[in-house]
Amino acid sequence: MAVTKKAEGVGKEKKKGGFRETLLLLILGVGIALLLQAFVVGSFYIPSQSMENTLLINDRVFVNKLSGKPERGDIVVFKGWNGEDTIKRVIGVGGDHVKCCDSKKRITVNDTALDETSYLYPGDFASGDKFDITVPAGKLWLMGDHRSASADSRAHMEEPGKGFISENDVIGKAVVRYWPLSRGYLFARPDTFDKIK
Repeated sequence: MAVTKKAEGVGKEKKKGGFRETLLLLILGVGIALLLQAFVVGSFYIPSQSMENTLLINDRVFVNKLSGKPERGDIVVFKGWNGEDTIKRVIGVGGDHVKCCDSKKRITVNDTALDETSYLYPGDFASGDKFDITVPAGKLWLMGDHRSASADSRAHMEEPGKGFISENDVIGKAVVRYWPLSRGYLFARPDTFDKIK
């Protein structure tokens, strides 16, 4: 059967329409992905050993940027002391009295000793540096899980900010370790922080 010129024209219009739809969907998809990356979920890689064994070098995590106010025990990504994206665990929030250490070499928060065995680097200690601080309102006291290899709040106590990080500098809360796949893990706050008053 011979194809008429009219039928050929309809076929070309359908091809053009299909291409436009595909292009529009592609642009829309990229736009949504960029918006999610900017405002909702971020992906971060781990550059150092300061959070071992919770996070190893080159692990990747998804961070929830809409997670709300950081709580004790949360793992957060924030603009660090040197202005770079940094990841640590929240030990104290505004108003908390954080001290190292008690007679059993444990960190205390508001006179409650932390049992950090579930996340502290094996064989490591709560802190080699003694400190006794009260966290100002709107600030955080942050520490790495591999304490002897972490330049955290303790390492910045002599600076003008006294080691504290503003809650406003928090980018988001780490919710899942997604890479490598073999180490995929959904993060939860350690139970020890529930005992603090």
